[in-house]
Amino acid sequence: MRKYYTRPCNFYYGSYAKKLIKNKKALPLVGNNDVGFDQIEIFIRKKKKIIKSNFYSINKINNLKKSILTIVKKDLKKITSKRKNILGLKFNKPGIIGILNITPDSFSDGGLYLKESKAYKQVKTMINGGATIIDIGGESTRPGSKTIKDTNEWNRVKSIIIKFKKKFKKTLLSLDTRKAFVMEQGIKNGVDIINDVSGLNFDNKSFKIIHSNKIPFILNHMKDSSSVMQNNPTYDDVLLDIYDFFEEKIKFCLKNKYKIKNIIIDPGIGFGKNLEHNLRIMSKISMFHSLGCPILIGTSRKRFIEHIVTKFDTKDRTGGTLASVLYGLSQGVQLFRVHNVKEINQGILVFNKILNTN
Repeated sequence: MRKYYTRPCNFYYGSYAKKLIKNKKALPLVGNNDVGFDQIEIFIRKKKKIIKSNFYSINKINNLKKSILTIVKKDLKKITSKRKNILGLKFNKPGIIGILNITPDSFSDGGLYLKESKAYKQVKTMINGGATIIDIGGESTRPGSKTIKDTNEWNRVKSIIIKFKKKFKKTLLSLDTRKAFVMEQGIKNGVDIINDVSGLNFDNKSFKIIHSNKIPFILNHMKDSSSVMQNNPTYDDVLLDIYDFFEEKIKFCLKNKYKIKNIIIDPGIGFGKNLEHNLRIMSKISMFHSLGCPILIGTSRKRFIEHIVTKFDTKDRTGGTLASVLYGLSQGVQLFRVHNVKEINQGILVFNKILNTN
């Protein structure tokens, strides 16, 4: 467990960011000169409790105590380093992951795409709407959901995966599963990325399958199992606890000679978190850049939106989803997992244009 954590903040965008970076008044975020920052927030933790956080100008970092400075400089190297491409996927611009749940009980779209024809049509719609990755899942992991057999899960997604790889060769395919058997079958049939919502904790054979096939994966944080994860979840500090979880998993991967460039991190909004937890993660999400991996968020249609908007809630929660996506974009988040691909893509395009116009 760390004692000090580094979060980049006070961001600038577009040509002004480039000017500040050129004049060494700001640093580039993940190697992107279109986003610069000139402050950091340092969290201090002792005995699992957060003591305080302080803000520092990047020009005054060298005034820090040597014990802190050593850690901050290592973090800044990761924060400012360009993320390497994965399977041609570039992280210098936002990417959209389209969600396709082939399940009867997913919280938002359960039962809508069980028929292959409907699933295939939805894939085409999302690709045409701007999705760079399609994430297919055959088991619901919503709060309170029950685990199904791996063979049943694979049978739900098998035909659409095979058809997808024949028809959409230029679009990356992610498989949303916690089970090694399903991962292995998916990889054999051309799946490009594994999305394990359990963070490698559900099936102890998962990492071996991912590693032996040298396939990129999304490392998600989930507290406990899906059946009980929303039963009064507690943390010492949700932001720092999740950071520690990721750091430990990344160290494990590196120890086993798995390349860090193939890891995408997802803090798991709504997976064992209450409203306060979700808001803290989102508001401070730029801290995860110091892990050195691309960041993904999945806020689409999540219940925390209803908890905020109350009587103004809608079925698709497109407005709330878009607001969270755009905030994440302003903090340098690279990937967004959503249901309403075209609408979110439209919002990103407009927001990015405004953000980078000076």
